Amino acid sequence: MQAFLDGCAKSVLEGDAEAAEKLAREALDKKYPLLEVIEKGFARGIREVGRLWEEGVLFLPELVMGAEAMKRGMGVLQPALAKSGDRPKSLGHVVIGTIEGDIHDIGKTLVATMLSANGFEITDLGADVPALKFVDEAEKKGAGCIAISALLTTTMSGQRRVVEELKSRSLKGTVRVMVGGAPCSDEWAREIGADGYAGDAVAAVSLAQSLLGAR
Repeated sequence: MQAFLDGCAKSVLEGDAEAAEKLAREALDKKYPLLEVIEKGFARGIREVGRLWEEGVLFLPELVMGAEAMKRGMGVLQPALAKSGDRPKSLGHVVIGTIEGDIHDIGKTLVATMLSANGFEITDLGADVPALKFVDEAEKKGAGCIAISALLTTTMSGQRRVVEELKSRSLKGTVRVMVGGAPCSDEWAREIGADGYAGDAVAAVSLAQSLLGAR
């Protein structure tokens, strides 16, 4: 079993999506404990990818490939987990999306994948998401955090509107807000009253852990 788990981790570390999917199907066929396969296999691999990215050993293409391999493996395992009623312990629920007027979603999707791999429950709203929808969805799902991406300076103001809407509903502080995207910064986060800024997917995981007390 350990060799199998090591293989799952290796498939993600090497960014081999086909191998990850094959191993996930093998886990189902052999009735391996799926939570163990995820936590000690695939998730271990993506955490190692994140660590090596932070150390400068891996670069963006490898990070993206690792996330895609993780996504492919989880795409096989998640339906089976849902049927069984078993699910990994969640470190918190994050509603994520790209703000209205902006259709860029590659970075946002990478952040969502990394958050999911590290134990967070994710509601991904996609791109071009109205500010009110972030808050509506967070309220509906009982999420502890909203993550808002903006890749254009012309759409950044939408991030501010999310914070203002949380204040108007007396949810500010109960629902934390993290922002990201090329034009964003720590200064921008402070200016609009967000709880933090993350410059990349690995930093987003660290920030979410801090904001939701999951360290």
